[in-house]
Amino acid sequence: MAAFSGHWSLAFGVLGNVVSFLVFLAPIPTFHQIYKKKSSEGFQSIPYVVALFSAVLWIYYALLKCNATFLITINSVGCFIETFYIIFYFYYASKKSKLTTMKLLGLIAVLGMGIFCVTHFLMRPSQRPIVVGWICLVFSLCVFVAPLCILRQVVRTKNVEHMPFLLSVFLTISAVMWFFYGLLLKDYNIAIPNILGFIFGLLQMALYARYRNTDKMTEQKIPEAGKQRSVLEEEKNPNHKIIEVFKLSEMLSSHKNGVEEAKPQTQA
Repeated sequence: MAAFSGHWSLAFGVLGNVVSFLVFLAPIPTFHQIYKKKSSEGFQSIPYVVALFSAVLWIYYALLKCNATFLITINSVGCFIETFYIIFYFYYASKKSKLTTMKLLGLIAVLGMGIFCVTHFLMRPSQRPIVVGWICLVFSLCVFVAPLCILRQVVRTKNVEHMPFLLSVFLTISAVMWFFYGLLLKDYNIAIPNILGFIFGLLQMALYARYRNTDKMTEQKIPEAGKQRSVLEEEKNPNHKIIEVFKLSEMLSSHKNGVEEAKPQTQA
């Protein structure tokens, strides 16, 4: 039975690494939009800063535990990718967004050093995995909650442009994989946050499905509104066409006179 559980935990660990790697790559379309617009306006750096800090914490937790190679590999990759995202975001961010991101990074750095110092110097080795595990649990929940900061904007504007749908999908699938991985290893610090991660992922996808057609309807209404406005302007000003015809006739007559004056000069 133990061997059977070990094989399944290995399978879910590998699948968790693959899907989590796709989670880290999911924001690429978002940063492609930032690159095209040359501005990060409308997007927030909070999800990427929180994800970076969570990845660092999980590496620390994995180093304190045994048989946690899968946590080390994927979170090492995550640290590299999230750092790249933050640098890219910072390059195109406004001064206000840069200041906010710097404050957040400073807060996270101080908090991380505090956690390391307290757990490493003030606790016994047997207590460290337990305490760090609970801290990782809390910040894993923050990773799933962080994208929800955009949901208020989605509901208010009925626009899903700034909500990365692929990130929501892969986060949901990743939550399933890591839940079973933690459950099979009886590591509830891994399993518990992924329950809420699954729920939050479904919520984001439901909102995307609810408002994804709103943008298309708005784009269709804009040209129609422009046509209606032009028709109303013509109805309000019926002499507009007459004036345009009068101007056109003046242009034609002036052009004709110019041609007639040019003929004698050509003959000479």
